[in-house]
Amino acid sequence: MLDEQVCAELLATAPVGGNTVADIGCGTGRHWGKIYEKQPARLVGFDVSPGMLHQLKAKYPQAETHLLKDSGLPQLPTASCDLLLSTLTVAHIPDITAALTEWARVLKPGGQLIITDYHPDALARGGQRTFRDKAQKTIAIRNHVYPLTQITDIANRLNLTTFRVIERRIDATMRSWYEKQGATALFERFLGVPIIYGMQLTRTDVAQ
Repeated sequence: MLDEQVCAELLATAPVGGNTVADIGCGTGRHWGKIYEKQPARLVGFDVSPGMLHQLKAKYPQAETHLLKDSGLPQLPTASCDLLLSTLTVAHIPDITAALTEWARVLKPGGQLIITDYHPDALARGGQRTFRDKAQKTIAIRNHVYPLTQITDIANRLNLTTFRVIERRIDATMRSWYEKQGATALFERFLGVPIIYGMQLTRTDVAQ
């Protein structure tokens, strides 16, 4: 829910209409309805999960999707994207430097990068991403914790300048949601801790 809010806020000022947009870690296309409403010239999704890409194609048969094998985006020429979006994905990536380097490569000068993810402060305190499989067994996903300062330092070396950061913390308004999930103890443990962040950057080098 918080990611939906943060992503919508950042997309409101992003260069989508008539432009080329890439979604890294697109999953089942959670944000694609909002993006298609802005009428991009091209929207291309990348994910490591064939199953998620299959679901995305079921929702949007016209979708252009590619299976990710590593950080490389060979389907995108250098300086070809106006906007690159990556939501709830960064902590899944084992080498953030390689990923950001590739993302910077495909961005046009003046192009934007939007990142949202679970906040590294929450992950460092033991926060987990879990899901239940068909047998109702709880599976925890491994997280790679990247402090926001580490991300911005790498980005700056790649001529990606941060101009907006949004953080959402667990606060008293969220208690009822946790109570409905039977997770009041979890709420109390993380009360006041930032849980989601969003970052908007632009590629600042001049076209040659």
